[in-house]
Amino acid sequence: MKYKFLILPLAVSLIASCYADVKVPLRKSPTAEAIVEDGSPLIGYDGRFKPVIAKNGMVSSSDVIASQVGADILAAGGNAVDAAVAVGFALAVTYPQAGNIGGGGFMMVYMKDANKTVAIDYREMAPALAHRDMFLGKDGSVDRLMVRRSRRAAGVPGTVAGLLHALNKYGTMTAAQVIAPAYKLAYGGFEMSYSLAKSMKAKKTKLSKSLETRKVFLHDDLSPYKFGEILKQPDLAWTLKQIMQRGVKGFYEGAVAQKIHDDMAKNGGIMTKSDLKAYKTIEREPIIGTYKNYKVATMPPPSSGGIHLVQMMNMLENDSLKSHGHNSARNMHLYIEAMRQAYADRSEYLGDPDFSSVPIKALIDKKYAAKIRAVIPKHRARRSGEVKPALGAKYESPDTTHYSVMDKFGNVVSNTYTINFSYGSGIMVAGTGMLLNNEMDDFSAKPGVPNGFGLLGGEANSVQPRKRPLSSMTPVIVFKNNEPLFATGSPGGSTIITVVLQTVLNVVEFDMDISAATGAPRLHHQWYPDVTSIETGFSVDTLNILRSMGHKISRQKRTFGSTQSVLRKDGFFYGSADARRTGAAAIGVK
Repeated sequence: MKYKFLILPLAVSLIASCYADVKVPLRKSPTAEAIVEDGSPLIGYDGRFKPVIAKNGMVSSSDVIASQVGADILAAGGNAVDAAVAVGFALAVTYPQAGNIGGGGFMMVYMKDANKTVAIDYREMAPALAHRDMFLGKDGSVDRLMVRRSRRAAGVPGTVAGLLHALNKYGTMTAAQVIAPAYKLAYGGFEMSYSLAKSMKAKKTKLSKSLETRKVFLHDDLSPYKFGEILKQPDLAWTLKQIMQRGVKGFYEGAVAQKIHDDMAKNGGIMTKSDLKAYKTIEREPIIGTYKNYKVATMPPPSSGGIHLVQMMNMLENDSLKSHGHNSARNMHLYIEAMRQAYADRSEYLGDPDFSSVPIKALIDKKYAAKIRAVIPKHRARRSGEVKPALGAKYESPDTTHYSVMDKFGNVVSNTYTINFSYGSGIMVAGTGMLLNNEMDDFSAKPGVPNGFGLLGGEANSVQPRKRPLSSMTPVIVFKNNEPLFATGSPGGSTIITVVLQTVLNVVEFDMDISAATGAPRLHHQWYPDVTSIETGFSVDTLNILRSMGHKISRQKRTFGSTQSVLRKDGFFYGSADARRTGAAAIGVK
């Protein structure tokens, strides 16, 4: 059933027309002070972090222009799905390091009227000519260049199909209406943000390898675009126009599909028109977990995130975390050991459920969690060699991106999508403006050998035709009293699951507002390598205690993740865009 209501033609025309200018003005959300003046003192001055506050909806994404696109859709009467799809297409223009039409992802949707939560799987699929040993050299080792920097690294894109599936089934607007802002931004150009300019400068060598990519993102002298310059992408605008006019067929059939087919055939790729036409979005049953008085709805396989998020929360639920103190040595010890076990299980059991049996019920069973919790030493770190997949019966880029949307009607979207590495493979399909993903690297190119992020995988995640690679992407909707409380998710490759875990626990266990929950320092352990990585911000005394217990601690130069979260409480929306990455923004509707 499609959820519809009337949209005033004038409002819709305003959405498109407002993007005729290059600069997109920011919608100002009410401040904490304004809310207090309204007689609702929901945010005080006792915290170091303050969320954005609004009354009629909220969008939080990795890019301020894309967040503005979504907020304007909400302001014009669109629902959360309309806004989420518009944000997804806008990010393909303004956040090309991860936003995309050439990748794939996962979307959690809650529809208030039906009281229904669905998990939309639009993960990339392996082409029909893919096979188990396709990335192995003559000596049997993995050819890293082929699996990450060639056209063979590309899975069949799912983003366009997935976003339009959500729009057609749960949205209220047309594809032309929600893609219009992205088209305007691609055709007319937009002002380069500091974060995008910095990213392009850092990836200059990669962006210069492909002629088409070089033409779009670098000047004639091969210098990258600078902060404040105007970036136009006419080929991408052409592709977006095909989708606006013909919907899913505008991408998976016709001129766009032919350009992808021809580019592959000329350059050693294996994706064909038949692969594109055969792509299917799948609606799956969400993973549902409980933690005390909260319900957690998240993504099932081929995401590993949902299962292991619930598994770890089950393991920690009966410990008095709050009384131990936030980020105390005692709690951090328990977090590390729960993470260690979850990633061990990931290596063995997780893969595409359409190709292998994934023991979902067993992994998220509270009895299984109790069994594991019982063997965690109280005062001693385990070594990863001690920890095995325990049922008895598995590299992703940090440049994935997440966004969350809530509307005034009670609908919620939590969406994570990616092209894997920053700018995917760095290869652009001629004439389309579309960067190719390198998601085939998320398969286990050789079972038992770590991928680029050190994650081990088994036979369940081996390469097979039409199969979807395993992912850590973990879009989440958390409920209290059967009403959605907040939505969150993160980029970060192998750290996604642990970033989301800590963000969720900060809210539901430690009663933090969504902004404080976002800003708290994070740690990560993934079984192998056997080391706990930490951000800055942890007490030296706490770290010394952990080291005395046998934990190996490594302080990282970069931060973990970039959660984009929206929470609704007492009639107000609270948005938090993670400050770990510049350019992100939460924008509300007054």
